[in-house]
Amino acid sequence: MAEFETVTVETDLLICGGGMAACGAAVEASYWAKKHGIKVTLVDKAAVDRSGAVAMGLSAINQYIDLNSGNNTIRDYVDYVRNDLMGITREDLVASIARHVDSTVHLFEKWGLPIWKDEQGNYVHEGRWQLMINGESYKVIVAEAAKNALAEAGGEYYERVFITHPLMDGQKCVGAIGFSVRENKIYVFKAKATIVAMGGAVHVFKPRSTGEGFGRSWYPPFNSGASAFFTIWAGAEMTCQEVRFIPVRFKDAYGPVGAWFLLFKSVATNAYGDNYMQTNAAELDKWLPYGRVKPCPANLRNWLMMLDVMEGKAPIYMQTADAIKRIAEQAPDEKTAKRKLRELESEAWEDFLDMTISQAILWAATNVEPEKRPSEIMACDPYFIGSHSGASGAWVSGPEDLQNEATRDEYFWGYTNMTTVDALFAAGDASGASSHKFSSGSFTEGRIAAKSAVAYVVDHNEPPTVDQAQVDELKAKILKPLETFQQHKDATTDPDINPNYIRPKQHMYRLQKIMDEYAGGVSAQFKTSDKLLEKGMELLGYLKEDSEKLAAQNLHELMRCWESVHRMYQADAHMRSILFREETRWPGYYFRSDKPSIDNKNWLAFVNCVYDRDKDEWTMMKKPVKYIVAEVEQQLSEAGG
Repeated sequence: MAEFETVTVETDLLICGGGMAACGAAVEASYWAKKHGIKVTLVDKAAVDRSGAVAMGLSAINQYIDLNSGNNTIRDYVDYVRNDLMGITREDLVASIARHVDSTVHLFEKWGLPIWKDEQGNYVHEGRWQLMINGESYKVIVAEAAKNALAEAGGEYYERVFITHPLMDGQKCVGAIGFSVRENKIYVFKAKATIVAMGGAVHVFKPRSTGEGFGRSWYPPFNSGASAFFTIWAGAEMTCQEVRFIPVRFKDAYGPVGAWFLLFKSVATNAYGDNYMQTNAAELDKWLPYGRVKPCPANLRNWLMMLDVMEGKAPIYMQTADAIKRIAEQAPDEKTAKRKLRELESEAWEDFLDMTISQAILWAATNVEPEKRPSEIMACDPYFIGSHSGASGAWVSGPEDLQNEATRDEYFWGYTNMTTVDALFAAGDASGASSHKFSSGSFTEGRIAAKSAVAYVVDHNEPPTVDQAQVDELKAKILKPLETFQQHKDATTDPDINPNYIRPKQHMYRLQKIMDEYAGGVSAQFKTSDKLLEKGMELLGYLKEDSEKLAAQNLHELMRCWESVHRMYQADAHMRSILFREETRWPGYYFRSDKPSIDNKNWLAFVNCVYDRDKDEWTMMKKPVKYIVAEVEQQLSEAGG
């Protein structure tokens, strides 16, 4: 096996990731770093310009409170988030992001992001909280601001370096270790504080797109659970690991439906033209009080659609032609109507070209003209994401000024957005129980975590203690798949078939099969039970044993090995959390057939868990849901916010 050079980087604040939260952290940390003489280092598996969930672009910013208009309040947004997650949310974290997110959006526009404006110069809203943008270069614009901020503050960034493990000094995080995916180099980052912002996880479950379509997903396939693994391995308390997100999107190419529902006011129907939101409305009474809130929670909208699918009423269609025709007919004359029709047709295609080009290609390939015929939609495969309508991530400290007597002991233990591990902070998809932050909110949470982490460094400005024996052990662990392949590759004529090792793709397929069949994947119609979960956990235990024999032929496969290991730990936390929560709270995301009802009396609570890496044991626990929104609004008012 080739020799690997060890590159040691010493810094004050380490930012792991390159997506929206990491860029927000870089911008904010750099501002405070200049004032305190602190070095900031960002490290990303990809290239920051096109890294993270916004890599391909977006057609809308989904969190903008618009506080200056007087139409919305912080309380309105917190209520919306709490209701959409069926009561399970950290109101302090949601409010903390919401009070700052508008300023983030204004920064984006200042940096050059084109936000749609009406004739009066006001932002064009897709819905109450969403703004339409021309966002093909959204991430490039934000990445440029982050890189410029780092340069001005004397910071630095590393690209194409895959972080695999945290470095620990007892119960304190003192940095991270990983490897270059381009060169034979191991990177050791020593830091006084570390921010995790490495995204969520896709391909834990078997995707709908297989064969020639494999790799196509709604959430970017290169998000492989690095945030979850890093925080789990460090011993951080995790939350909402049972809350996977299943978006409904245009089928096969995963094009966005938000603009069609919110901007174009389109209707989705079953194959017989029935509006399932109306015909299945009585089902909502089974999920009170959240079944009758407005807007209807995303998982319940999914569930009403799935009821029709399970009754054989598929395909499900977005009635694009009817929506376009209805809007055009509102024009005062025929000439204006024709012009409006052309504009709407252009906007329909642009919605995809801004963020999901593959959907435009699929429409063209299947002769779909949205102004003439409907297009099929379907629930995607499950994703783990703390920034959208999911909530999985680390349990983090809320801001002190947003606590009250009921929440202080549970939700606050020091620096904002610090996990239960000393010096380890989380933002974006890495931070749990604070969903619906999307791109702008993730950037904002990165800013919040960075300011807090800089304060931590100023207060604890001693060099980190990094045990060289730990570094050597992790280096050997990281590179073991390369050694395993070289040692055994000649035992068979086909390197993929070998009794001495398992290749990363085989490992991933086994993981996906287990999760699909036992944890409620697409082939199981998102249904599971205690007995299925117990069997799935048994099989996952065998896979965990076999992961010690992963083999990699090159650096790319080494990356794939560790991506699959990261996904495996996310899968483990997920199954244990679903099993622990003995109810069905999110039908449409998953349904426990043995516990088919919501149970607010016993389970209006967070499911949290902690992993002990030395004992390979999990501890499951409940944490109470505390409401603070009245106090939040009062404090913001007193502060002039």
